[in-house]
Amino acid sequence: MIRKILSKLYIALILIFLYAPIIVLVVLSFNASRSRVVWGGFTLEWYSKVFKSSAIMGALGTTFGLAFFSAVIASVLGLLGAVGIYSMRKRNFRIMLFMTNIPMINADIVTGIALLLWFVHLLPLGFGSVLLAHVTFNVPYVILCVLPKLENMDIYQYEAALDLGAGGFYAFMRILMPQILPGVLSGFLMSVTLSMDDFVITYFTKGAGVNTLSTLIYGEIRKGIKPEMYALSTLLFAIVLLLLILVNLPYGNMRPHRPGPEK
Repeated sequence: MIRKILSKLYIALILIFLYAPIIVLVVLSFNASRSRVVWGGFTLEWYSKVFKSSAIMGALGTTFGLAFFSAVIASVLGLLGAVGIYSMRKRNFRIMLFMTNIPMINADIVTGIALLLWFVHLLPLGFGSVLLAHVTFNVPYVILCVLPKLENMDIYQYEAALDLGAGGFYAFMRILMPQILPGVLSGFLMSVTLSMDDFVITYFTKGAGVNTLSTLIYGEIRKGIKPEMYALSTLLFAIVLLLLILVNLPYGNMRPHRPGPEK
């Protein structure tokens, strides 16, 4: 009995630590006062100011644009890279898998400075440099999402399609692609999330005149974060929560059936 109570209390404490900051953020987004400790009444003023601010809307558009385009490019490159690594011999497969894990383990500040030094000699810093930087750190995640699907697929169906006269590209798109599509989609969604969340690499490679939400908020810390940012963060959280509910809704009734005891 005591063990069950302690386990429930432990889970409750974890949930409080996870969601208490988000709840505070949501409450402050409706606070009429600019103070974080004084309640000035309920208001929607900060939400209206979000859509009227050109700086916020510009940073929001840049953030979404970077997330989408970098995720699409990384998904294509990651898919091709995963297929190439999968087709290698065992020794080369392990070497390439080891090299794919290095950018994921490497510190963001090291990657950001290295890309900065690389881009300074190749192209001017701006939206293009940030896009290439985001593609660079997204590709390994896509590869590692697709590789398990490639290892579990039925390769004999692909070989049978080739024996029956199908072209390589046609057989890949019609036979293999449906089997590995969940891994590609997982890599795409992970790339979108990582791109929207990144700050360090974006900060070193963005150049002047380019701002994402993370760099815009960082620039306002010295002056104090505006309540509009609370409203914007609440809107983003609501959108993510809604998408999560919609994605999981079709699977709500698809639970494994457990047969009861035989009578």
